[in-house]
Amino acid sequence: MNTTARLAVFGGVLALLAAGGFIVGKAARPVAAATEEPAHGGGHVEMPAAAELPGGLTSSQDGYTFADPVAEAGRFTFRITGPDGGPVTAFDVEHEKKLHLIVVRRDTAGFQHVHPDLAPDGTWSVPLSLPAAGSYRAFADFAPTGGKPLTLGVDLSVAGDYRPATFAPSRVATVDGYRVELAGDLTAGKTSPLTLTVSHDGVPVTDLRPYLGAYGHLVALRGGDLAYLHVHPESSPGAGPEVKFAAEVPSAGTYRLFLDFRHGGVVRTAPFTVTAGH
Repeated sequence: MNTTARLAVFGGVLALLAAGGFIVGKAARPVAAATEEPAHGGGHVEMPAAAELPGGLTSSQDGYTFADPVAEAGRFTFRITGPDGGPVTAFDVEHEKKLHLIVVRRDTAGFQHVHPDLAPDGTWSVPLSLPAAGSYRAFADFAPTGGKPLTLGVDLSVAGDYRPATFAPSRVATVDGYRVELAGDLTAGKTSPLTLTVSHDGVPVTDLRPYLGAYGHLVALRGGDLAYLHVHPESSPGAGPEVKFAAEVPSAGTYRLFLDFRHGGVVRTAPFTVTAGH
Protein backbone atom coordinates (compact mmCIF):
# COMPACT_ATOMS: atom_id res chain seq x y z
CA MET A 1 0.00 0.00 0.00
CA ASN A 2 1.43 3.43 -0.91
CA THR A 3 2.23 5.90 1.86
CA THR A 4 -0.33 8.28 0.39
CA ALA A 5 -3.55 6.52 -0.27
CA ARG A 6 -5.92 8.22 -2.67
CA LEU A 7 -9.63 7.86 -2.90
CA ALA A 8 -11.87 8.85 -5.80
CA VAL A 9 -14.50 11.60 -5.60
CA PHE A 10 -17.93 10.20 -4.90
CA GLY A 11 -20.65 12.82 -4.96
CA GLY A 12 -23.42 11.00 -3.15
CA VAL A 13 -23.42 9.82 0.45
CA LEU A 14 -25.14 6.52 1.20
CA ALA A 15 -27.76 7.11 3.87
CA LEU A 16 -27.00 4.03 5.91
CA LEU A 17 -27.24 5.55 9.35
CA ALA A 18 -31.04 5.46 9.49
CA ALA A 19 -32.66 3.56 12.29
CA GLY A 20 -33.82 0.93 9.83
CA GLY A 21 -30.23 -0.20 9.49
CA PHE A 22 -30.32 -1.80 12.91
CA ILE A 23 -31.89 -4.96 14.23
CA VAL A 24 -33.67 -4.21 17.50
CA GLY A 25 -34.63 -6.86 20.08
CA LYS A 26 -33.59 -8.53 23.28
CA ALA A 27 -30.97 -10.84 21.81
CA ALA A 28 -27.36 -9.68 21.69
CA ARG A 29 -25.85 -12.17 19.27
CA PRO A 30 -24.25 -10.59 16.19
CA VAL A 31 -25.33 -11.95 12.83
CA ALA A 32 -24.31 -11.27 9.27
CA ALA A 33 -26.57 -8.69 7.65
CA ALA A 34 -27.23 -8.27 3.94
CA THR A 35 -26.45 -4.85 2.56
CA GLU A 36 -27.58 -2.97 -0.50
CA GLU A 37 -24.61 -2.43 -2.75
CA PRO A 38 -24.00 0.74 -4.77
CA ALA A 39 -24.40 0.57 -8.51
CA HIS A 40 -20.73 0.99 -9.39
CA GLY A 41 -17.55 -0.80 -8.37
CA GLY A 42 -15.13 0.68 -5.85
CA GLY A 43 -11.46 1.49 -6.14
CA HIS A 44 -8.50 3.68 -5.26
CA VAL A 45 -7.92 5.73 -8.41
CA GLU A 46 -6.55 9.08 -9.50
CA MET A 47 -8.93 12.03 -9.60
CA PRO A 48 -11.27 12.73 -11.22
CA ALA A 49 -13.19 9.47 -11.39
CA ALA A 50 -16.68 10.20 -10.13
CA ALA A 51 -18.01 6.92 -11.55
CA GLU A 52 -16.01 4.91 -9.01
CA LEU A 53 -16.49 4.61 -5.29
CA PRO A 54 -14.09 5.19 -2.41
CA GLY A 55 -12.77 2.10 -0.66
CA GLY A 56 -14.97 -0.03 1.54
CA LEU A 57 -18.36 0.99 0.16
CA THR A 58 -18.98 -2.24 -1.74
CA SER A 59 -18.54 -5.92 -0.94
CA SER A 60 -17.42 -6.83 -4.49
CA GLN A 61 -14.87 -5.33 -6.85
CA ASP A 62 -12.90 -6.59 -9.84
CA GLY A 63 -14.38 -10.06 -9.38
CA TYR A 64 -13.41 -10.33 -5.71
CA THR A 65 -16.09 -10.57 -2.99
CA PHE A 66 -16.15 -10.30 0.79
CA ALA A 67 -18.21 -13.49 1.18
CA ASP A 68 -19.93 -15.59 3.86
CA PRO A 69 -19.46 -13.22 6.83
CA VAL A 70 -20.64 -14.77 10.10
CA ALA A 71 -20.14 -13.19 13.53
CA GLU A 72 -21.26 -15.33 16.45
CA ALA A 73 -20.02 -16.78 19.72
CA GLY A 74 -17.24 -14.20 19.88
CA ARG A 75 -15.73 -15.19 16.54
CA PHE A 76 -15.89 -13.73 13.02
CA THR A 77 -15.37 -15.88 9.91
CA PHE A 78 -15.50 -15.02 6.22
CA ARG A 79 -13.94 -15.77 2.85
CA ILE A 80 -12.64 -13.71 -0.04
CA THR A 81 -13.84 -15.24 -3.28
CA GLY A 82 -12.17 -14.58 -6.61
CA PRO A 83 -13.24 -14.07 -10.22
CA ASP A 84 -13.77 -17.83 -10.61
CA GLY A 85 -16.18 -17.86 -7.67
CA GLY A 86 -13.88 -19.95 -5.51
CA PRO A 87 -12.15 -18.93 -2.27
CA VAL A 88 -8.87 -17.04 -2.63
CA THR A 89 -5.99 -18.61 -0.70
CA ALA A 90 -3.00 -16.59 -1.99
CA PHE A 91 -2.49 -13.06 -0.68
CA ASP A 92 0.44 -10.68 -0.72
CA VAL A 93 1.87 -9.62 2.62
CA GLU A 94 1.16 -5.93 3.21
CA HIS A 95 2.71 -4.39 6.33
CA GLU A 96 3.53 -7.82 7.74
CA LYS A 97 0.01 -9.23 7.34
CA LYS A 98 -1.95 -10.82 4.50
CA LEU A 99 -5.17 -9.07 5.51
CA HIS A 100 -6.13 -6.19 7.77
CA LEU A 101 -9.66 -6.24 9.19
CA ILE A 102 -11.23 -3.03 10.46
CA VAL A 103 -14.55 -3.23 12.32
CA VAL A 104 -16.48 -0.18 13.55
CA ARG A 105 -20.07 0.59 14.40
CA ARG A 106 -21.77 2.85 11.89
CA ASP A 107 -21.80 5.74 14.35
CA THR A 108 -17.96 5.21 14.40
CA ALA A 109 -17.92 3.87 17.97
CA GLY A 110 -16.13 0.63 18.89
CA PHE A 111 -13.23 0.82 16.39
CA GLN A 112 -11.16 -2.39 16.10
CA HIS A 113 -8.16 -3.23 13.91
CA VAL A 114 -7.45 -6.97 13.95
CA HIS A 115 -5.69 -9.60 11.85
CA PRO A 116 -7.49 -12.87 11.08
CA ASP A 117 -5.88 -16.24 10.46
CA LEU A 118 -6.25 -17.92 7.07
CA ALA A 119 -7.16 -21.62 6.86
CA PRO A 120 -6.07 -23.77 3.87
CA ASP A 121 -9.65 -23.77 2.54
CA GLY A 122 -9.68 -19.97 2.28
CA THR A 123 -11.66 -19.28 5.46
CA TRP A 124 -10.50 -16.33 7.55
CA SER A 125 -11.26 -16.33 11.29
CA VAL A 126 -10.56 -14.06 14.24
CA PRO A 127 -11.86 -13.56 17.78
CA LEU A 128 -14.18 -10.56 17.67
CA SER A 129 -16.40 -8.99 20.31
CA LEU A 130 -19.26 -6.70 19.33
CA PRO A 131 -20.67 -5.90 22.77
CA ALA A 132 -22.99 -3.01 21.93
CA ALA A 133 -26.17 -3.13 19.83
CA GLY A 134 -26.17 -1.54 16.40
CA SER A 135 -25.03 -1.90 12.81
CA TYR A 136 -21.32 -2.41 12.20
CA ARG A 137 -19.15 -2.15 9.10
CA ALA A 138 -16.33 -4.66 8.55
CA PHE A 139 -13.57 -3.69 6.10
CA ALA A 140 -11.19 -6.26 4.58
CA ASP A 141 -7.99 -4.55 3.37
CA PHE A 142 -5.87 -6.95 1.28
CA ALA A 143 -4.00 -7.60 -1.96
CA PRO A 144 -4.71 -10.88 -3.76
CA THR A 145 -1.55 -12.34 -5.26
CA GLY A 146 -1.35 -11.13 -8.84
CA GLY A 147 -4.00 -8.46 -8.25
CA LYS A 148 -4.16 -4.90 -6.97
CA PRO A 149 -4.87 -3.90 -3.34
CA LEU A 150 -8.57 -3.79 -2.47
CA THR A 151 -10.75 -2.72 0.41
CA LEU A 152 -14.14 -4.45 0.57
CA GLY A 153 -16.85 -3.95 3.19
CA VAL A 154 -19.87 -5.76 4.64
CA ASP A 155 -22.37 -4.91 7.36
CA LEU A 156 -22.94 -6.84 10.58
CA SER A 157 -25.79 -6.32 13.03
CA VAL A 158 -26.09 -6.76 16.77
CA ALA A 159 -29.60 -6.88 18.21
CA GLY A 160 -30.50 -4.99 21.33
CA ASP A 161 -31.13 -1.49 22.63
CA TYR A 162 -29.19 0.67 20.18
CA ARG A 163 -27.93 3.94 21.64
CA PRO A 164 -26.09 5.98 19.01
CA ALA A 165 -22.98 7.85 20.05
CA THR A 166 -22.09 11.36 18.94
CA PHE A 167 -18.60 12.83 18.74
CA ALA A 168 -17.73 16.50 18.99
CA PRO A 169 -14.87 17.89 16.88
CA SER A 170 -11.59 16.91 18.55
CA ARG A 171 -7.89 17.23 17.76
CA VAL A 172 -6.60 15.85 21.07
CA ALA A 173 -7.08 12.26 22.21
CA THR A 174 -6.18 10.75 25.57
CA VAL A 175 -5.78 7.03 26.20
CA ASP A 176 -4.11 5.25 29.15
CA GLY A 177 -2.19 8.35 30.20
CA TYR A 178 -1.08 9.13 26.65
CA ARG A 179 -1.96 12.39 24.93
CA VAL A 180 -2.00 12.52 21.14
CA GLU A 181 -2.37 15.84 19.33
CA LEU A 182 -3.36 16.20 15.69
CA ALA A 183 -2.01 19.06 13.56
CA GLY A 184 -2.93 19.72 9.95
CA ASP A 185 -6.14 20.12 7.98
CA LEU A 186 -7.87 17.77 5.56
CA THR A 187 -8.73 19.27 2.17
CA ALA A 188 -10.96 17.34 -0.22
CA GLY A 189 -9.17 16.08 -3.32
CA LYS A 190 -5.73 17.26 -2.22
CA THR A 191 -2.85 15.65 -0.37
CA SER A 192 -3.05 16.84 3.22
CA PRO A 193 -0.02 16.60 5.56
CA LEU A 194 -0.96 15.50 9.07
CA THR A 195 1.25 15.31 12.16
CA LEU A 196 0.35 13.26 15.24
CA THR A 197 2.40 14.07 18.37
CA VAL A 198 2.47 11.52 21.19
CA SER A 199 3.30 12.24 24.83
CA HIS A 200 2.90 10.25 28.06
CA ASP A 201 2.26 11.94 31.40
CA GLY A 202 3.42 15.20 29.83
CA VAL A 203 6.70 13.78 28.46
CA PRO A 204 7.20 13.47 24.67
CA VAL A 205 7.42 9.82 23.59
CA THR A 206 10.61 9.24 21.58
CA ASP A 207 10.72 5.45 21.63
CA LEU A 208 7.60 4.37 19.77
CA ARG A 209 7.90 0.77 18.65
CA PRO A 210 7.14 -0.42 15.11
CA TYR A 211 3.70 -1.91 14.71
CA LEU A 212 3.32 -4.01 11.56
CA GLY A 213 6.41 -2.37 10.13
CA ALA A 214 5.41 1.25 10.82
CA TYR A 215 5.36 3.70 13.74
CA GLY A 216 1.66 4.29 13.25
CA HIS A 217 -1.38 3.32 11.26
CA LEU A 218 -4.04 5.88 10.44
CA VAL A 219 -7.56 5.08 9.28
CA ALA A 220 -9.98 7.80 8.14
CA LEU A 221 -13.73 7.10 7.85
CA ARG A 222 -16.13 9.57 6.27
CA GLY A 223 -19.23 10.32 8.31
CA GLY A 224 -22.43 8.83 6.91
CA ASP A 225 -21.27 6.17 4.45
CA LEU A 226 -17.92 5.30 6.11
CA ALA A 227 -15.83 5.72 2.97
CA TYR A 228 -12.46 4.25 3.97
CA LEU A 229 -8.90 5.53 3.80
CA HIS A 230 -5.91 3.68 5.31
CA VAL A 231 -2.52 5.40 5.23
CA HIS A 232 0.86 4.88 6.86
CA PRO A 233 3.49 7.33 8.10
CA GLU A 234 5.91 9.14 5.89
CA SER A 235 9.61 8.59 6.49
CA SER A 236 10.64 9.81 9.93
CA PRO A 237 14.13 10.34 11.35
CA GLY A 238 13.04 9.14 14.78
CA ALA A 239 10.59 7.02 16.73
CA GLY A 240 8.45 9.90 17.92
CA PRO A 241 7.12 12.04 19.34
CA GLU A 242 5.86 13.07 15.90
CA VAL A 243 4.39 10.66 13.36
CA LYS A 244 3.70 12.25 9.98
CA PHE A 245 1.16 11.20 7.37
CA ALA A 246 0.01 12.36 3.98
CA ALA A 247 -3.65 11.61 3.29
CA GLU A 248 -6.24 12.49 0.70
CA VAL A 249 -9.95 12.39 1.44
CA PRO A 250 -12.58 12.11 -1.32
CA SER A 251 -14.91 14.94 -0.30
CA ALA A 252 -15.62 17.66 2.22
CA GLY A 253 -17.40 16.69 5.42
CA THR A 254 -16.83 15.13 8.82
CA TYR A 255 -14.24 12.36 9.24
CA ARG A 256 -13.28 10.15 12.13
CA LEU A 257 -9.54 9.41 12.32
CA PHE A 258 -8.07 6.49 14.28
CA LEU A 259 -4.33 6.32 15.01
CA ASP A 260 -2.88 2.96 16.10
CA PHE A 261 0.50 3.34 17.82
CA ARG A 262 2.66 1.00 19.90
CA HIS A 263 4.55 1.86 23.06
CA GLY A 264 5.53 -0.18 26.08
CA GLY A 265 4.55 -3.38 24.28
CA VAL A 266 0.91 -2.31 23.90
CA VAL A 267 -0.96 -1.09 20.81
CA ARG A 268 -3.34 1.77 21.59
CA THR A 269 -5.85 3.67 19.46
CA ALA A 270 -6.31 7.44 19.53
CA PRO A 271 -9.56 8.73 17.93
CA PHE A 272 -10.19 12.18 16.44
CA THR A 273 -13.12 13.97 14.80
CA VAL A 274 -12.27 16.54 12.11
CA THR A 275 -13.90 18.38 9.24
CA ALA A 276 -12.44 18.35 5.73
CA GLY A 277 -12.88 21.52 3.70
CA HIS A 278 -12.97 22.15 -0.04
